[in-house]
Amino acid sequence: MPRYRVTHLRREGQDMIVVPLDKSFGAKSEHDKKAFVAELQAYAASAGLAGLVIPVWEGKGGGMNFIAPTPWHPFFQSIGLAFVMENINRELAW
Repeated sequence: MPRYRVTHLRREGQDMIVVPLDKSFGAKSEHDKKAFVAELQAYAASAGLAGLVIPVWEGKGGGMNFIAPTPWHPFFQSIGLAFVMENINRELAW
């Protein structure tokens, strides 16, 4: 049974479900990334979590990589994985 600890937050009127993933996520193809995020989004919705799923993972050099809408990039560039991990407040499991 997959389990993901997530940070569910609201910034500038937008609900976000930030999902920290293993850094190997970055090596997946774009197609596989999109498919996995779509699966997480469906499970988040069925669990009653409002918002868009934003995957985050450790990039080269220790920075945080993410997939998010362009207007949200400044916010995600201003935080790091430590912020995400310190603010985990939900669990997504199926």
